[in-house]
Amino acid sequence: MITSAYRLTGARRAVGVLAALAWLAGVAPGFAQRSVAAIANDNEPGRQQRLEEGARREGTLLLYTTGTQIKPLLDRFLQKYPFLKVELARSSSADTARKVIEEYRAGYEKVDAFELASHGLVVPRDENILQPFQSPELAAYDRDAVEAGRHWVVVRESYTGIGFNTTLLLPDKAPRTYQALLDPQWKGRMAISGVSTTAVNWVGTMVIAEGADFVRRLGQQNIRIYNMTGRALANLMSSKEVVLSPTIYNSHVAASARKGAPLGWIAPGPVPVTDTGVAIARKAPHPHAAMLLIDFLMSKEGQLIYQELGYDSGRRDVATSGAAVKKLYLANRSNYISEYEGWMKVYQDVFVRRRM
Repeated sequence: MITSAYRLTGARRAVGVLAALAWLAGVAPGFAQRSVAAIANDNEPGRQQRLEEGARREGTLLLYTTGTQIKPLLDRFLQKYPFLKVELARSSSADTARKVIEEYRAGYEKVDAFELASHGLVVPRDENILQPFQSPELAAYDRDAVEAGRHWVVVRESYTGIGFNTTLLLPDKAPRTYQALLDPQWKGRMAISGVSTTAVNWVGTMVIAEGADFVRRLGQQNIRIYNMTGRALANLMSSKEVVLSPTIYNSHVAASARKGAPLGWIAPGPVPVTDTGVAIARKAPHPHAAMLLIDFLMSKEGQLIYQELGYDSGRRDVATSGAAVKKLYLANRSNYISEYEGWMKVYQDVFVRRRM
């Protein structure tokens, strides 16, 4: 009897020692076996407390992103969670996609979360690098802003529509629909951005909204192609070098107009969304911290900060910066890659080769 009691006491002591060692190693009892998938999809009561406790132990996270626009959001995030540090790796969405695929194939699995253009998340998703996730914030989002498998959620967006110089073209005289772009008066007077994603997604939107034959007819309007970003093209429009362009971002027009630039913007129908999504890596080393960041970027507070930076939101409780638009989240379409290749061919055939 004494021996049995001693063994039981010894077993309990061993459990206590192991638990203490777990804490010393920075892993609390009950958490060591939780997978990234379990943490990312936790929707049980006490979720916030579990994420914060786990993030305190993790202490840091690595975010792959595209630029410096996220800094004001990270500043506020770190005010809320001062026990965390955020390391940034910045690159274009395409370069980041290539980088993370190469890293995962080499067994280098250090990234925790992403804030990238949605088209840059498509291939990592297809390579099984992204972990589907749940968040209490999801309920506030338009359904189309959420990737079908919940691999990412769009947290900042802007729209490509018709921009024009209001001193050269009065607002009531500007074309207000895609069909109106076929009017002979616009022949030779329009310009578009030659940046591939902008131009190809614009063509794709018109194929979806008006049909491929409409795009071919539009190609006869002698549209000039400027191999520059939409932002640069908007600047040329401000300086009166360009009168009209159907590949201008509403965010660029709003920012320039606030500074006195003579620019106007019209949504001619369904407009392509240039969007950035947040995602968590399937093998994130710091998943609790990653989910805290994702929740914050999706939150109303986070979305209002994005809005102050000039972006629009997919949240239903955040007002749009201008008139409501019908949005096409192209990268969230199930066959986006194959569709994009088809739209690229149409763009090359109709607009690029026509100029040669």
